[in-house]
Amino acid sequence: MTPRERLIVGLDVPTVREAETIVQTLGDDILFYKIGYQLAFAGGLEFARELAESGKKIFLDMKLLDIDNTVASGVENIAKMGMSMLTLHAYPKAMRAAVKAAEGSGLCLLGVTVLTSMDEQDLVDAGYEYDPHTLVLKRAEQARTAGMGGIVCSAEEASAVRKVIGPDMALVTPGIRPAGADKGDQKRVMTPADALKAGSSHLVVARPIVKAEDPKAAARAILAEMATAL
Repeated sequence: MTPRERLIVGLDVPTVREAETIVQTLGDDILFYKIGYQLAFAGGLEFARELAESGKKIFLDMKLLDIDNTVASGVENIAKMGMSMLTLHAYPKAMRAAVKAAEGSGLCLLGVTVLTSMDEQDLVDAGYEYDPHTLVLKRAEQARTAGMGGIVCSAEEASAVRKVIGPDMALVTPGIRPAGADKGDQKRVMTPADALKAGSSHLVVARPIVKAEDPKAAARAILAEMATAL
């Protein structure tokens, strides 16, 4: 895959109007976009459908988790929207239900292992007995067994996760920050080139592009950095 096929720009903005401006500004340089809660609940689901119909690839970051029938029903409708990727929390029952519902659709299901904003103390506070690295690997193995299309994890775990899931599954890493960029609320981050070298297949970048003074220049710089690692 080319850098353009691997870079996913997060449309983490509050309105569809702002998202439209970003997409227009970035033009053909960017193929892949992520839409999460903030935009989804402001008209972003219909916008996602429109982008997909225009030829863009959409990563719908919904992090689904519910009873099996509810997860399956959601996945079936999301597949009909023409989405390329969809996240759900990497719980075995939910993943198995989602995989069955997505059969034949071409929708790549991604298991969210441990959020990149969480560190070991955050997991302890949430009642887990595992450190982030151990829990990530456990959930990666469960996702592979369930037949998921890929994994979402920190780039810090990418190399270890790649060994668990093999060469074919997608490995999507948020928390990507170019050298010198502000980490924001992310605790486990990595540069674009280092993330690719570690085994990531796709990189999610939001603030360093959408909040840049010149988003197009920022995107092109990241694409160029990615090219050096491929």
